[in-house]
Amino acid sequence: MSNPRVRKIADRIQVIVAEMLERRIKDPRLGFVTVTDVRVTGDTQQATVFYTVLGEEEEARTASAAALESAKGLIRSEVAKQLGMRHAPSLTFIHDALPESARHLDEVLARAKARDEALAAERGEAYAGEPDPYKKPREAEDDLDEDE
Repeated sequence: MSNPRVRKIADRIQVIVAEMLERRIKDPRLGFVTVTDVRVTGDTQQATVFYTVLGEEEEARTASAAALESAKGLIRSEVAKQLGMRHAPSLTFIHDALPESARHLDEVLARAKARDEALAAERGEAYAGEPDPYKKPREAEDDLDEDE
């Protein structure tokens, strides 16, 4: 998707879909959905819309997925109308797992850091050298002592 035209279309689709979900789609199954990214194929025939659902409960996620699937035709026709393209890209909605993956990685890193600190404290290890290894400018008193 290095083509600037394709990137511009993807950005525009993201805005259109987000506005549609906020204003026009009134499905009660639809939770608080955020469109995180849109990827469009090079021929602009297919668009993949990534989204997250606030709360992340399994039932809210499946209900929102069903609502998005049922509103897909309406959203696609609005995308075609606003983009002014002859062929509207087909839309595929995919739940974005990136926030969950990032949360999991943060937890793993926090556990590793805690284990490292516990192991260092257990062994009584410390860094080599002085506690503050950076050179500091000499103070005026040191200069006077050296001159005498």
